[in-house]
Amino acid sequence: MAQEYEQLLLKNQICFPLYACGRKIVAAYTPYLKPLGLTYTQYIVFMVLWEKERVTVGQLGSMLHLDAGTLTPLLKNLEKEGYVTRERSKDDERVTIISITPKGDELKEKCKDIPLELAKSGSPLNEKEAAQLYSLLYKFLGDL
Repeated sequence: MAQEYEQLLLKNQICFPLYACGRKIVAAYTPYLKPLGLTYTQYIVFMVLWEKERVTVGQLGSMLHLDAGTLTPLLKNLEKEGYVTRERSKDDERVTIISITPKGDELKEKCKDIPLELAKSGSPLNEKEAAQLYSLLYKFLGDL
């Protein structure tokens, strides 16, 4: 390939290993989440709700770097399953508040060992490298 097209080589892209690692991580979670009927995106929504119990769609989107177009159908499904409630804010009807239900909270017990199981499966990174990667990824997310 001509030198003027070096920027188009896959090996020169930071986006590709990030994308491939993301897919690999989601695939690693799938055997644990599928029996619970959850996708990875639903799982991370639950992680926020288990911590906060009640958030707006905007807050949830900001925390998870997801847009309302992705979250709305997902949250409608979770509401239909009885895991969350959605209600309009009394102060501003444009704002939707998401709350976890007791049924949604029960999933926490079923999911509590997933991070430990994944850690047992082995990471190619040592603790220091993992901490560095974590820090760099959040720096990257903040800079975009």
